[in-house]
Amino acid sequence: MKLPHLIGLLASAFLSIYAHAETAIVLNSVDENVSFIDTKTYKETGKSPACKEPHHLIATPDDTSVIVACAISNELVFFDAKTGKEQKRIKNISDPYQLGFSPDNRWFVANSLRLDRVDLYSATDYKLVTRIPAAKTPSHMAFDKASQFVFITLQDSNEILAIDLKTQQPLWKLPVGPTPAGIHMTPDDKYLLVGIMGADYVEVIDWRARKTIKKIVTAKAAHNFLARGDGRHVFVSNRTVNGSISLVDMQTLTEVEKYDVPGGPDDMEIRADGKELWATARFARKVQVIDLEQKKVSYSIPVGRSPHGVSFINHAARQ
Repeated sequence: MKLPHLIGLLASAFLSIYAHAETAIVLNSVDENVSFIDTKTYKETGKSPACKEPHHLIATPDDTSVIVACAISNELVFFDAKTGKEQKRIKNISDPYQLGFSPDNRWFVANSLRLDRVDLYSATDYKLVTRIPAAKTPSHMAFDKASQFVFITLQDSNEILAIDLKTQQPLWKLPVGPTPAGIHMTPDDKYLLVGIMGADYVEVIDWRARKTIKKIVTAKAAHNFLARGDGRHVFVSNRTVNGSISLVDMQTLTEVEKYDVPGGPDDMEIRADGKELWATARFARKVQVIDLEQKKVSYSIPVGRSPHGVSFINHAARQ
């Protein structure tokens, strides 16, 4: 099948999504395609080809586009957030594994996980500004509110890297626990929370003092974060076969709830009404839907191989 036809299929599928706001998007990284799920029936409505290794997706700061990052095909694919029509493809974005926009919307940051570097682009035109060596295996990122720094987890060197966005230079590294993955800034801009995937805890870092102040035990393979949206709580996925998701209070720095979520829970998204949490189960080829009132999985939806990124249309930004 030729690329223009594949692009047309994907654009048509996104068009269907945006015509029905109750739709979830799931990136199947190994299958190189996208699953579409009707969030009213909890059934997959179809799949469309995407690109090589789509891992993460992100909305543009103005919420007019959804960007799908294609790590192996080295490109970004932009879709109109209202019509679903493909807007453009930006080539030569080298290994865009994880993406982020700085809060001031000046910088677009891409972690090149397999190439051991962090690329800083202009957020206005996606032109490369500088490349920063980041050994080894730069994974997730978080920003401070002032957009002065971006903090990167280095999974295979067990460190946090701080990059000064004003100088576009690495500033410092801090040792942390084994295999750090997700990283999240608390709403008060005081602490960095780091999922320690090689252990069973979230490491709390006073990034200004450059020291660990606490370890919040959650479960084995503490991996990724998603803010609940109330300015106080954050979900933590614990990515094992018999996995779970923890709810952490960012004021008391304690785990306050836990939900059994099998299959290797990874990326998460919460429904706009706050009643459901959706999580990709990387090892089970499923999306798990957690009823937050019943505190248990209510639906288990088959998708493709190694589902990673998940999102809803027009979901609100969360803290």
